[in-house]
Amino acid sequence: MEWTRGITRVAVLTGAGISTDSGVPDYRGPNGIWTRDPAAARAFTYDGFLADPALRARFWDTYAGHSAWLAEPNGAHRALAELDGSGTAVRVLTQNVDGLHQRAGLPARKVLELHGTIRAVRCTGCHIRTDTERTLLRVRMGHSDPRCDACGGILKLAVVLFGEHLDARVLDQARQIATAAQLLLAVGSSLLVEPAASLCSVAVRAGARLVIVNRDETPYDDLADEVVREPIGEALPRIVAALIANRKPTAVRS
Repeated sequence: MEWTRGITRVAVLTGAGISTDSGVPDYRGPNGIWTRDPAAARAFTYDGFLADPALRARFWDTYAGHSAWLAEPNGAHRALAELDGSGTAVRVLTQNVDGLHQRAGLPARKVLELHGTIRAVRCTGCHIRTDTERTLLRVRMGHSDPRCDACGGILKLAVVLFGEHLDARVLDQARQIATAAQLLLAVGSSLLVEPAASLCSVAVRAGARLVIVNRDETPYDDLADEVVREPIGEALPRIVAALIANRKPTAVRS
């Protein structure tokens, strides 16, 4: 892995595939949520969510018992935290909403959640944010379509649904991070969802090496210095070990 030599600044774009070993299902894989139930994808569209109380009820019922609440970080998450601890400058740009990077030990300031988080709820009316557990408790008590206590507006998880725009400030920060990186690792992402996937080309245009770790082909494979098809839980710890071993030694001031 010659491309691991001399790397001190790494951006990591992570998708659902990095969390499947933690028991969090992906969306488009062979056993993905939308593969098994294509109609479920409609509940993840912003217009559909706002217009249809039945879709909202389905959405909340899904997340009330979602595996992410009990999931623990796996070896891939921990490997990235280890890389950060080694002195390499690491920034994670994640499409995931499960919070497992932070739970693995990465400081929250080093994790940019491109598509939001399931740990907070936002009112679509007054935009107030509250803790998710409070809303899920109401769902478990039978409130299938919980409303905002402050204004009566529709509540949704603080995640970006299809049809919503990414926060412009978050996207701009992500592009800056991709531009500054020497290496962009794209891990467990289909790279089908834009504009997050385009961070690969942003990094390459700025001179970074691009390495894709994913089970399936992606639209950005042709741009990559290397494409790794091994299981993420095996490949990422090996890549991290090589990056740590091959860092340039820091000059000692006399």
